[in-house]
Amino acid sequence: MPQAKVAMNVRQVNSTVSIIDIQGEVTAFAEQVMMQAYNEASLPTTRTIILNFSDLEYMNSGGIGLVVTLLIRVNRQKQRLLSYGLNEHYRHIFALTRINDAIHIFDDESQALAAAR
Repeated sequence: MPQAKVAMNVRQVNSTVSIIDIQGEVTAFAEQVMMQAYNEASLPTTRTIILNFSDLEYMNSGGIGLVVTLLIRVNRQKQRLLSYGLNEHYRHIFALTRINDAIHIFDDESQALAAAR
């Protein structure tokens, strides 16, 4: 069975904001890694989770589906999901699929953190 070619590291910015740094490929095989990162990022006080796509190498439709699944989980917990670091290709895909209506996309970490406040 193919393995996930992705790493996700969680940074706790403060008691209400966490950042998930995504490195590699986001495909359907990344589900376990992504949900484990979300569980680590989602403390009882967490209100905002920020996805850092700066080191994203590749994302396919299965990966888009995982992002949507994550969005549903975040919404159920009454949290917000923000992102930054998407290149123009993936920004276009998020716009076509209207994911950008639910997940605000920022250019960099400082903008995303400012929006999280």
